[in-house]
Amino acid sequence: MLAALAQETRLAVFRQLVEAGPAGRAAGELAEALGCAPATLSFHLKELSNAALIEGRQDGRFVIYAANFAAMNGLLGYLTENCCQGQAVAECGGPPHCEPAPAVPAAEKKHPSGLLIGRRNIEAIVSRERKSRD
Repeated sequence: MLAALAQETRLAVFRQLVEAGPAGRAAGELAEALGCAPATLSFHLKELSNAALIEGRQDGRFVIYAANFAAMNGLLGYLTENCCQGQAVAECGGPPHCEPAPAVPAAEKKHPSGLLIGRRNIEAIVSRERKSRD
């Protein structure tokens, strides 16, 4: 997930979709807002979709993309839990004071798409990304 957001254009697309909310935006609107060629945008949408950060749905002849808020919240929860031992960054003083939290089983939630959101799911995604880089 983090690797998908590490690229500037994908991060801009994801920001647009988060701002759009659950209603999402059509691919053409995104391309126009970002000044991005349709083929380039298509590639970035595919990468974000493969990382489970966005979801696309057909609406007539248009594809509407929306941020996957459950996956985003799962990632934020995982990072907060494991970076700052469950405290917000402002409470723990930020990265210099953060220690990895001990492994504590996290409750898993099932997203309507069937995607499991929780620590094990995030760890599996991170593990797959690491293996693909090696």
